[in-house]
Amino acid sequence: MSALLMPPAQCWAQGAAPEISGGVASVNLNPKRVTFDRLGKSATISVASSSGTGSFDVELVDRVMLPDGQIVPATDAAGKPELERLKSAKAYLIATPRRIRVAQGTGQTIRIRAASTGEVPPGEYRTHLTVTGIPPADSGLTAEEAAGRKEGQLSFRINSVLALSIPVIVRVGPIDVRAGIEKAVIGFEDISPDGQAPAVRTAVLKLDLVRQGANSLYGDLEIRGSRKQGEEPIGAVRGIGVYPEIERRYVRIPLTRIPAPGELIDIQFRDDDTSPGKILSKASVAAP
Repeated sequence: MSALLMPPAQCWAQGAAPEISGGVASVNLNPKRVTFDRLGKSATISVASSSGTGSFDVELVDRVMLPDGQIVPATDAAGKPELERLKSAKAYLIATPRRIRVAQGTGQTIRIRAASTGEVPPGEYRTHLTVTGIPPADSGLTAEEAAGRKEGQLSFRINSVLALSIPVIVRVGPIDVRAGIEKAVIGFEDISPDGQAPAVRTAVLKLDLVRQGANSLYGDLEIRGSRKQGEEPIGAVRGIGVYPEIERRYVRIPLTRIPAPGELIDIQFRDDDTSPGKILSKASVAAP
């Protein structure tokens, strides 16, 4: 699951832009995820400002992955079966400080520790370290604006409050990471290359990335054609995950070219977690 940019009331698919604003500052987090293979360990997250100065709240928030890859707050997943399968890591983690202030050219460090709290049943536990921008103190009406209001007139100002979130995972006991690729099919859609240019006919690969082991998946999907040896991948998704609350995740990947009829398209999923670079699953599909 890569870092998530989200207004608190909305949900976004994994892999959104890893930068937010707090006041007049824009910051990013590094690393994009934290994994503990046992309790008693600690890690640090660097918060760097790319522009301006601002303040941010730091908290741990449980979030749930849905089969389409969206990650939503647990409070928005009431009644969904995925919520019942979530094992929260909040009880085992301590994050400090709880509020930071970051200026351009400087950085702050958040420390997170997987505290030992006695016997913990084997399994994978997860929550999300969430950094939320605090609106500046002058975000309300100015004195001139307040004085210019007519009696009984309602005035208000909307301020966006954005949050950046990265997963924090605690694994207890044996680790079982296995993957499968199923239901791969190539279709065609009219897609704009950049969201502004006219839509063009585009080949799209659709598949299910399947979690076959007890633990979550995290890695890269890469798609290659067989038309020309040594050709660069014609499609890829970097940093894609499947968390334990779902067994499979639907993935849709536009390709950079239309494969020739009957051309064999190879799909690989490479681990970027417990064994970086290891191929966890392969599949092939013939182009229509």
